[in-house]
Amino acid sequence: MAVDASAESSLWADCLLPEAERDRSPVFSPLGEARYALGLETIYEGYLVHYGRPRLFAPTDGDTALLLGDYLYAHGVARISALQDVEAVADLSELISLCSQLRAEEAAGDGPLWAATAALLGRGALDEPRTELRLHSDPQPLDAAARAAAGDDAVDAALAAHGQRRA
Repeated sequence: MAVDASAESSLWADCLLPEAERDRSPVFSPLGEARYALGLETIYEGYLVHYGRPRLFAPTDGDTALLLGDYLYAHGVARISALQDVEAVADLSELISLCSQLRAEEAAGDGPLWAATAALLGRGALDEPRTELRLHSDPQPLDAAARAAAGDDAVDAALAAHGQRRA
């Protein structure tokens, strides 16, 4: 992810944290299929650039952070689009949109949303639990879906790591 971003633009290269300070630990991708891992973590890094503490980047100002976060979103979605999985791309679109809604409303639930999306990406199983979060501010169905798909220990680990990065 960092290598690709650096090759894409010197602006992104300038935003990279020093090598020794980068955290390459995956957060949500261990919950799902390996083929989605890099794309999902790229999108998550974009989310962290916008709303949290990024693992690889430290933009110097808000405008650069907005652009870098959007670049990472787009690059992550492009990686998953290359797999020709329309359902997965739709799930990611919903993830990005709903996360933006939650942040705008200062509402909880982004962790379970990320966990369930990672665990069930492309499987067509997220509509009802996302609706509960969107309409009723209830992240519990997403949490339950993530745990059923990936297991309690894996979800707990992902949510703990996310909690360290969430601003």
